[in-house]
Amino acid sequence: MFFYMRNKIKYIIGLFTAMILFLAQPVYAAGPPAPSIFNNGTALALIGIMILLLIVIGVLGTILIGAADFKNSRNKKGVAEKAIAFIGMIFISSSLFAQDVAAKTNVAKDSGIGGLDTTTFYLMVGVIALELLIILGMLLNLQRLLKRKKEQAAVISEKTVVAKENKLGWWARINKLKPQSEEADIDLGHDYDGIRELDNRLPPWWLYGFYISIIFAVIYLWRFHVSHTGPSSQEEYETSVAKAKAKTDAYLMKKGEAIDENTVTLLTNPDEIAAGKAIFTDPTKCVACHNADGGGNAIGPNLTDDYWLYGGSIKDIFKTIKYGTSKGMRAWKDDLSAKQIAEVASYIKTVLHGTKPKDGKAPQGELYKEDAPKAAATADTAKSVKQP
Repeated sequence: MFFYMRNKIKYIIGLFTAMILFLAQPVYAAGPPAPSIFNNGTALALIGIMILLLIVIGVLGTILIGAADFKNSRNKKGVAEKAIAFIGMIFISSSLFAQDVAAKTNVAKDSGIGGLDTTTFYLMVGVIALELLIILGMLLNLQRLLKRKKEQAAVISEKTVVAKENKLGWWARINKLKPQSEEADIDLGHDYDGIRELDNRLPPWWLYGFYISIIFAVIYLWRFHVSHTGPSSQEEYETSVAKAKAKTDAYLMKKGEAIDENTVTLLTNPDEIAAGKAIFTDPTKCVACHNADGGGNAIGPNLTDDYWLYGGSIKDIFKTIKYGTSKGMRAWKDDLSAKQIAEVASYIKTVLHGTKPKDGKAPQGELYKEDAPKAAATADTAKSVKQP
């Protein structure tokens, strides 16, 4: 608006120039000064008021032109020219009134109001009133324009806010979500405690993932349950269990623990027999019931003769030590390893069996005879280990 006012300064300058020339007319008149309106104080005051109001009208007109924001410069130029022409017409009419008053002054200087003819005085006052009405109208128009500008600014601000709300991020665009301003189009009319139900489409990533899972399920069903070109889950489980068992057996075999009552054999290594003797003679273990010489006591049977309550083979003795019996023999599987039980059983079979301990307990159970080769091996092993 201020840029437009600078462009219109030339019109205001022209108006001031015309006023100065008009006021200077008495100076350039030939001969002695004739009686003039400019010699009357009342007339000069009214003319000054009219000129001041004309300046105000010019300024307000320029402001209105800038605030109106017309569409093209031609309309601006036409309005400006009309405003200047209107102001010029008022100014010319004032000049005519002044000349008429000057003519009448020769006739009656003291008649009228303030030294002016009554008609001239009221005409000049009427011009001033007209200018005031014009100023009032311009102010009303300016107020209306400013209000309109404010409303337009509010609309633009609201549109900006709506545009920001409607602006969707890249994730919302990928999921084809609706902006907040368009939610009314997909509102299903179900409102639960302020939570509205909208008819939103499923996100593409979820939908395509669902389709892929269906295709995968069909292929999986065909391969593992129809054509059997791949192992089923049960087969995979059995295979994994078998592999784990093989690894466990290999580890236990390496550690010497892969022994049970079905696979145990008589140990003949002197170090292993000595380890079995150390376990047997431990005060908290076998000697408590069978004595150090294996002859037995009031609790445990004699382990040196050929009579056995639960079998006399190496496997039977291993099983008896491992699981215990119902007649007072406790199970040692939680205290001794499989290798240690085999060592104790081998010590009994190779060293204690066949000896004649003092005060040995009477035979119990059934007679058990070893095969000849096994008996010979047992005798050889017993010689290499010192008996208690």
